[in-house]
Amino acid sequence: MLKRFFGYYRPYKSLFILDFSCAIVAGILELAFPIAVNQVIDKIMPQNNFRIILLACIGLLLFYIINTVLQYIVVFFGHKLGVLIETDMRDELFKKLQSQSFAYYDEQKTGKLLSRLTTDLFDISEVAHHGPEDVFITVMTLLGSFILMLNMHVKLAIATFILVPFITVALIFFNKKMTNVNTEIYESIAEFNAGVEAAVTGIRVTQSFANEAYENTRFTRLSQLYKRAKLMFYKVMAISSAYNYLMIRLINLFALVFGAYYTIQGQLTNGEFVGFILLSNVFIRPIEKVNNMIEDYPKGIAGFKRLTEELDRNSTIVDLPEAIDVESLQGNISYQDISFTYADNTKVLDHFNLEIIAGETVAFVGESGSGKTTLCNLLPRFYEPSSGKITIDGIDIQKITLASLREQIGTVQQDVFLFPGTIRENIIYGKLDASQEEIEQAIDLAHLRSVIDHMSEGLDTIIGERGVKLSGGQKQRVAIARMFLKNPPILILDEATSALDTETEQLIQSSLNSLAKGRTTLIIAHRLATIKQATRIIVMSEKGILEEGTHEALMAKQGHYKKLYDAQFHV
Repeated sequence: MLKRFFGYYRPYKSLFILDFSCAIVAGILELAFPIAVNQVIDKIMPQNNFRIILLACIGLLLFYIINTVLQYIVVFFGHKLGVLIETDMRDELFKKLQSQSFAYYDEQKTGKLLSRLTTDLFDISEVAHHGPEDVFITVMTLLGSFILMLNMHVKLAIATFILVPFITVALIFFNKKMTNVNTEIYESIAEFNAGVEAAVTGIRVTQSFANEAYENTRFTRLSQLYKRAKLMFYKVMAISSAYNYLMIRLINLFALVFGAYYTIQGQLTNGEFVGFILLSNVFIRPIEKVNNMIEDYPKGIAGFKRLTEELDRNSTIVDLPEAIDVESLQGNISYQDISFTYADNTKVLDHFNLEIIAGETVAFVGESGSGKTTLCNLLPRFYEPSSGKITIDGIDIQKITLASLREQIGTVQQDVFLFPGTIRENIIYGKLDASQEEIEQAIDLAHLRSVIDHMSEGLDTIIGERGVKLSGGQKQRVAIARMFLKNPPILILDEATSALDTETEQLIQSSLNSLAKGRTTLIIAHRLATIKQATRIIVMSEKGILEEGTHEALMAKQGHYKKLYDAQFHV
């Protein structure tokens, strides 16, 4: 794990070397200060020459100025290094999340994923900055000050150092304990964020059912779990901090008591005694830093473990090594012996076969759960079939790169999703480099012009999160305009006009029929009036295909389709 962690330093070697070098020099200068004071007291003071003392003090002032500059470099550029590494980790994680399949997101909570991208990485930044630097400086300062103390007085140095093993054992114990506690904290935060995200996005449902009290109770439960985890963390930290405080003060006390004794015995000069006391303070400074390490490092370690778990999670839908890019497809689609089962073992398709000719408009109707939407989701590889294969123009879709495959397919889903931002930003999502003329054409085809004309800012009107400021029909027309702009050879319309009033539905249906000419179109519909013009209508059930044919042929057949149609129109 350490090797993997340090791999993130490679792009910033020069920044790391600058920060690390300055920290080392600052540490060495800290060690030099007690020696300088020792010399001033023992050698310069007895000369009773104030000018020399003044020069020595000016030298110490220069020392402070140099150390001040070094401290600035360590603090700013060190934290900059941490932020850059944190950003790289966040970018890598986001790309990983972007590559995951629909099946992955079926099992995830949005709040948990947000925690992975935010909270988990905050403390990693601190460890990335302070980690190598603190460990090295701590060891260097401890050894350096101990050697200098030995050089002054061996017995006194040993008496001062004797408590360090007790602090080391405590460090190992508390570090392990707090890493485990921090893992629990991150889990609590993830659940907490997931609960908050669900409560905020579902506020309209909550208020419509007057379930505010229930949501408050659920929020309190999540908040209490987080509180307990945090209190446990601070309890362990408090015990560690108190223990280390006692050990550090004992080191100071030992240096004072034994130092005074040896000075009285004439084994130490006054300058050496003062220098030794200052050295003991330098000696305990990295030990005090250990308290911060015990607080921060377990957080960073726990966060990095969770990061690597997510990065190591295999994407179930990826490009095969031999996958090819396709620039254009005709749209001959073949479902060959397709079976599909969801992660919860719900079987939807069982050895399903279907041939669709390029340019054909095929509508799927039938009971819920018969696999209509699943069938369409398999085509752009949002899911992978459990067995069988799907080909387009004779090419197995698994041998086509995901990006080029999905560029050839346009989808308008029943549950329309709009991004927070403007109408323009949502429409051009279908073609990011679209010209104004293309945007205007898409708007007209989707019959969105009257909606935009009544907006205060026109195309640049902010529509809120998930398009909350638009009606259901308006949102669906924006989604349809987005699809018109993409202009793909294969269309999937999953209840694309379900939220529209009858008049608007007829207008857009006319546009959709126009767009469908010369393209392969798959339509999922419950409103049978919208699919009368389909080349072929396929009636599905859990057992597979029950009937197929044109609207007229199926009506004449007096079968399942006729019953569905009569039930819908109360014939």
